[in-house]
Amino acid sequence: MEEVTTINVQEGKKVDANRAEVRVSPFFAFVTRSLDVFISFVGLILFSPIFLMCCVAIKLEDRGRVIFKQERIGYKGKPFTLYKFRSMVDKAEENGTPELYSGKNDTRQTRVGLFLREHHLDEMPQLWNVFKGDMSLVGYRPERKFFVDKIVAINPDYELLYKMRPGVFSKATLYNGYTYTMEKMLKRLDMDLEYLYNHSLWQYFKIIFLTLLSILTGKKF
Repeated sequence: MEEVTTINVQEGKKVDANRAEVRVSPFFAFVTRSLDVFISFVGLILFSPIFLMCCVAIKLEDRGRVIFKQERIGYKGKPFTLYKFRSMVDKAEENGTPELYSGKNDTRQTRVGLFLREHHLDEMPQLWNVFKGDMSLVGYRPERKFFVDKIVAINPDYELLYKMRPGVFSKATLYNGYTYTMEKMLKRLDMDLEYLYNHSLWQYFKIIFLTLLSILTGKKF
């Protein structure tokens, strides 16, 4: 069973005392982890034909690598490797400076990558992250340390999110879309914290259902 975690906020930074006491119940953690393992395992099997088609399409376009790997900060503030289908050219950040995806007109994006992003197929390999325990189906979207540090400098409450696993689906993505700017990142943080404070199995299933419904009806995030 998952242990309840507490967070040590960096020295010199303040958070609301009541917020710092927010805890993820062992029951919620155990049930959602069990559901995550079962659903991700079934999903990896059922969607394997789609995985194969995505791999072939990416490979045929430019002969580059199929899976994109990137370090993100997740549960308990620990780094992990996040997996996605590659949607940009290889070496999209050659200068070494992290850059946010700027939308469908981002020149680094491939044609196949645009299709994958618009239909949210690029995120499917994260089912493996869920199965491994890096992520949950529902939670906050994990960021790179470069951007985490920038967010924490403005709002250290971001560190409270480390009490739960990051998610493939999130309330923030559902209602705030992809984050291209720091302003959107901070708005996303507010929504992620709201999910943390009010987490429940009802919210967990609601976010999964509404996200899948949005994807199937063609909503662009």
